[in-house]
Amino acid sequence: MSVPTENKLGIYVHIPFCRSKCDYCDFYSLAGRETDMDAYQKALLAHIKETAPLARHMEVDSVYFGGGTPSYYGAKRLKSLLAALKKHFNIRRDAEITLEGNPDSVDARSLSVVRRAGFNRLSLGVQSACDRQLCALHRPHNFQQTRDAVAAARKAKIKNLSLDLIYGLPGQDMASWQDTVEQVLALDPEHLSCYGLKVEEGTPLWARVNAGEVLPDDDLQADMYLWTVERLGQAGYEQYEISNFARPGMQSLHNLRYWLTRPYIGFGPGAHSDFGGRRYSFVRDLDGYISGVLNGSPIIDASDLIPDRERGGEYLMLRLRTTRGIEEWEYRRTYFMNFDPIEAHLLAYERQGWAVQEGSRWRLTPQGFLISNRLIGELMDCQEESSLETLLPRLQKHVQSQHE
Repeated sequence: MSVPTENKLGIYVHIPFCRSKCDYCDFYSLAGRETDMDAYQKALLAHIKETAPLARHMEVDSVYFGGGTPSYYGAKRLKSLLAALKKHFNIRRDAEITLEGNPDSVDARSLSVVRRAGFNRLSLGVQSACDRQLCALHRPHNFQQTRDAVAAARKAKIKNLSLDLIYGLPGQDMASWQDTVEQVLALDPEHLSCYGLKVEEGTPLWARVNAGEVLPDDDLQADMYLWTVERLGQAGYEQYEISNFARPGMQSLHNLRYWLTRPYIGFGPGAHSDFGGRRYSFVRDLDGYISGVLNGSPIIDASDLIPDRERGGEYLMLRLRTTRGIEEWEYRRTYFMNFDPIEAHLLAYERQGWAVQEGSRWRLTPQGFLISNRLIGELMDCQEESSLETLLPRLQKHVQSQHE
């Protein structure tokens, strides 16, 4: 018997250790903390065992080890963590189980160990095929190591391989970006993630840009993106989210879980969860997380019970990142909100070439994806105004009834 979607769960495990920090990275990750790996392993195992009873009636269909650099954590520890998850959670036999890694920290032997343990998907942070650009980011690998890592993955019989790329890098032009895409296509991955570079405040790259370093401008990045959508489509990759492309049937189930607002539980410092109607996160502090789990002190950084109206906003914000898009009665039935003002905006976007209606569903076009933050922001403002317009008459009617 199949399990209803609402009774399925995703699990995210954060491995915060890295060999070195890249200049653009804003994730919670640490270099030079290898001596803490064993203590962290102990804390993770304890936290997994402690949390599992909360999800005893749910079936896990995706597990994702992210970071940081999980492949740097060691195959033995990864194998032990996955065994604990399988022991304490109800993980489907066909669950998607992903390991993130860098090309410099994987080899055929370690990948064979994790593949036999149950990992069936590998996501490698390639970023560029140009060694000069990789060096400018302080990436710990070169492109030959990417080729070697892909060969090692195939030797280890990993059949679901995802490669991450970034456009808009220092020193990158259209020709070098196109060369990166072509060289990566030659590696024949099942999945590609192509992200525009984000310069996050507080990172070394932020300081470099503030000191005058010039990056590809918005127009060039837009041209790179639109070329990529067209080229990957020609190569047989279907776009299913703003930055994600896959061979038919090879979309990332775990990432889709986030975009389709389905429940997930996270483990590790800085990890987020959306479970039981509540969204919460853990402290971005390795020592604090280890101590909290093992000694019983607080590890929750933030926790919020999410009302339906906010869930409706999440539906718009996240589903419109996907090529599946949104649907009127799905929205009305789930969130009890008026879709008419939203549809009026979508019709205007359609006239601009930013959105398209296919049957009863609306989605953004590649041109719309380029300005999705603006468009989605307008739709969420529209939803808020519509909610107030609906709520005020109800409040007035309620007040009148109290005085009759």
